[in-house]
Amino acid sequence: MNISGKKISIIGAGRSGIGAAKLVQKLDAVPFVSDNSADKFIQSSVEILKPLNIDYEIGGHTRKVFDCDLMVISPGVPSDAEVIKSAAQRKIKIISEIELAYHFCKGKIIAITGTNGKTTTTSLCGHVFNLCGAKTYAAGNIGNAFSEIALDVEEDEFVSLEVSSFQLDFIEEFKPNAAIILNITPDHLNRYDNDFNNYINSKMRIYMNQDDSDYLILNKDDDVVNQFAKNYKAKDYFFALREKTDYGCSEEDGRIYFAESGKIQFECLVSDINLQGSHNISNAMAVICAAKLFGLNNDKIKHALKTFKAVEHRLEFVREIEGVKYFNDSKATNVESVWYALSSFDSPVFLILGGQDKGNDYNRIKNLVLEKVKKIYAIGSSGDKIFNFFHSHVKVEVKASLEAVVTAANNEAREGDIVLLSPACASFDMFDNYEHRGKVFKEAVNNL
Repeated sequence: MNISGKKISIIGAGRSGIGAAKLVQKLDAVPFVSDNSADKFIQSSVEILKPLNIDYEIGGHTRKVFDCDLMVISPGVPSDAEVIKSAAQRKIKIISEIELAYHFCKGKIIAITGTNGKTTTTSLCGHVFNLCGAKTYAAGNIGNAFSEIALDVEEDEFVSLEVSSFQLDFIEEFKPNAAIILNITPDHLNRYDNDFNNYINSKMRIYMNQDDSDYLILNKDDDVVNQFAKNYKAKDYFFALREKTDYGCSEEDGRIYFAESGKIQFECLVSDINLQGSHNISNAMAVICAAKLFGLNNDKIKHALKTFKAVEHRLEFVREIEGVKYFNDSKATNVESVWYALSSFDSPVFLILGGQDKGNDYNRIKNLVLEKVKKIYAIGSSGDKIFNFFHSHVKVEVKASLEAVVTAANNEAREGDIVLLSPACASFDMFDNYEHRGKVFKEAVNNL
């Protein structure tokens, strides 16, 4: 792809949009950044553009966005947004930020998608590969945008890339050397016309350009993945907790095995994996598959698994006060994530739910809540919906702020209890993003 001298409109001024603008400028094209929002997060973000003399607009899209040769959209921009539909009507070529970055990245790409666990798995993959001596950049929806690091990656280096369905919606040639699909459960249905199949089909685009020189790593335990992952050309490998596989990772009697043609090439104890919850063991198995397929050393893989630290805002232990443990799972922006979080604890839970609803169906966690939750604190614009669903099953109290929740939980929780922020919702009704929400929670806990 040659974009030198071309006008590139970039929709969205978040992390991905800013990264795309900087990449485009380095490639001698002319970027223009446009964001429909003008909140304080966006105002802070576009400050980066000023010293670079990159033109931008916030608070709405003007006609200037259509004066371009190519439009690049950030993952936060809905595919049915008016600006996207108008660009399509004008026959403007539209691609996602990862498609743009892909064309200028020389290294090998391990692309990781799924409804839950992407951030942890992407971080773990980067950690394992780096400790094994294979220089790897963790990017995508985690840390740096792909565009930020694309030009830095050498041919013998790797990118561990977190990829969302929104980014996959607008790829054309994106072709990862290895693609991992962790799991697929209903999420973001408000972005997919409330049609689960549309969401599934977006996820499956991750392997659409792969060939037999590439790898596709699939969760054998996930019914949706097994049903819909088909017609691929890549070499397939599997990871599974519930059954054995001759090509990939299995678990048996507390041990993890990686096999090739049924022959064991790697093994470790489940307890060697420094993560909490069976879902994270599954995520680690996906990484082990990738590590072995790219020939990494067994002892170094095992050491990396033992030394990995949990991702911030993902079941992150914050503090213990008088026997009460506080956990920050602000990254849990859907119901399935809360199911995984609750499944990770045996102690009674004070659960903090709420935020900007995405069409949540709380029946998925109803039984776990009845089994494990002492009380729910509901926050944000979905507070009433949460109260109405749960109040006849468990104590529910609607609170105006996270600080108020933490104060209340500190008064009510007793030794052995868990206070868990796992909201099942987006954060944008009260916070800039899930990181902001998690930081506010941690500050409130640390101020007790």
